[in-house]
Amino acid sequence: MSGGVDSSVAAYLLDKQGYDVTGAMMKLFENEDVGESILDPCCALAGKNDAAAVAEKLGFPFFVFNYTEEFRRGIMDEFVAEYARGRTPNPCVECNRLLKFGALYDRADALGCSHVATGHYVRVERDGSGRYLLKKGFDEVKDQSYVLFFLSQMQLARSIFPLGELSKGEVRELAFVAGLDNATKAESQDICFVPDGDYGGFLETYSREHGLDTTASLTSGDFLDSDGEVMGRHRGIARYTIGQRRGLGISDAYRLYVTHLDVERNVIILGNNEDLFSREVSANRINIIAGALPRNEFRCTAKIRYGMREQPATVVQTGEDELEIVFDEPQRAVTAGQYAVIYDNETVIGGGTIK
Repeated sequence: MSGGVDSSVAAYLLDKQGYDVTGAMMKLFENEDVGESILDPCCALAGKNDAAAVAEKLGFPFFVFNYTEEFRRGIMDEFVAEYARGRTPNPCVECNRLLKFGALYDRADALGCSHVATGHYVRVERDGSGRYLLKKGFDEVKDQSYVLFFLSQMQLARSIFPLGELSKGEVRELAFVAGLDNATKAESQDICFVPDGDYGGFLETYSREHGLDTTASLTSGDFLDSDGEVMGRHRGIARYTIGQRRGLGISDAYRLYVTHLDVERNVIILGNNEDLFSREVSANRINIIAGALPRNEFRCTAKIRYGMREQPATVVQTGEDELEIVFDEPQRAVTAGQYAVIYDNETVIGGGTIK
């Protein structure tokens, strides 16, 4: 329970359905450690009072579990390391993978809880063979299946997603009906440990305070055009991502975008918008939910970032831990470190990390 309306309504629905509910908040970092006001909502302790109030109102126990060390090592350190490699990570996916659907399951065992429930907008169903399938949430705008593509059969068997068949509007209405004080609470948008959105500033400060060597990735170098001509100086590769246009500090007759990050040479290639489009995507660290993939290429839909709509594609598994995706139409800003997820209509087939 984060203190937000989604996890609160999930708890409310389970309580009404007769489940023996225990509320849990995961303390992931100290607010002051990331320069966050104690009043700001998100994954730190700022939402504790709201979550505790819901638990008290509904009459079930509520605990706060400290995972700050696990979060620092597994999420924040890796976030910095990925940017230093010229990649753009999605720490929310990794937090789900390592903590919410990892460490929290161990805690559930210790408490004698058979299942873990969250406020994600997804559904779980079983096919004719008894295999668990991850399905998109009914609310297309809120569907969060993309960020849960890594779930295993064991995790899906123990997971409950009460909001999967609801819209956000219906969830807020239920919160009003239940008399929950956070019914109108705004949603958090930014990465929880970078509340001001200044990734470069966070990388610099965090690396210094925690003794991480990111000197090379924060060292200035050349901006080059596609012909190798110098166009200006960048402020360190870790401060940029594919498709970025703002903050380049270069004037040109045309809009310029980051099209390639060359970590070895410490140079950033700039080009126009058309240079950002490509059809082919390679992904590793794959997880397949819906059973073994066909040996040959097959048709499906796929997406390469959370906010996009799935697009028609052809997929083939090229190795034990690698997928090749070829979109019918070129996609903009394929970015290493993000995730490619493939679908069969509303069912998540699986996905992997973009190479």
